[in-house]
Amino acid sequence: MNHRRIGAGRVIASAIVLIVAGVLFAGGLPSTAAQAPAAAPSGPVLLEVAAGTRAAYRVQEQFVGINFPNDASGSTEAVTGSLRIAPDGSIDSAQSKLSIDLRTLKSDQDMRDNFIRTRTLETDKFPMVEFVPRRIQGVPSPIPANGQAGFQMTGDMTVRGVTAEVTWNGIVTFSAQQLAGRATTNFDFAKFGLTKPAIGRLMSVDDKIILELEFRMKRT
Repeated sequence: MNHRRIGAGRVIASAIVLIVAGVLFAGGLPSTAAQAPAAAPSGPVLLEVAAGTRAAYRVQEQFVGINFPNDASGSTEAVTGSLRIAPDGSIDSAQSKLSIDLRTLKSDQDMRDNFIRTRTLETDKFPMVEFVPRRIQGVPSPIPANGQAGFQMTGDMTVRGVTAEVTWNGIVTFSAQQLAGRATTNFDFAKFGLTKPAIGRLMSVDDKIILELEFRMKRT
């Protein structure tokens, strides 16, 4: 009698073990490893120039009879283009370019504007400045939806038919819808074979040109 009870108990215990094992292998009970979601790979990000973007130049000039130098400056909002950021944070140069329409540059002096358009930049032949980025540093990958970062962007800029490498240094603020910030670069007139302005009582012009870009770029 006792032997039959012991045998029956073993059969029941074995059945319970098999049922529990079946449930575990079938995924019927919760498992921490099974619940952990797989990280989706980040895709490329396209940033398009948006309204509010402005490009400007600054050059230090000295007038006859004035004991201190003056910053000549002009600007335009005719900036177009886009940047494509690859998943690894690098620039896709084949699909990235920024353009500035030099014909719309305006300063506080019509005489200066006319000289720059006709002599320095020859905008009738070369109406656009184009910048093709090659490398970027400092921007997190993937691009965040908030925060701020300093960055450097190096690429090829073409001015009046001459192409040379320049580096922009700037700061960018991130949001869910757009990126906004400011960047600057500088170079000598000779780098692009540019003629210095020579107008009226202007005595001298500094060799260095400073370019500034206040940008807003929409995420798409």
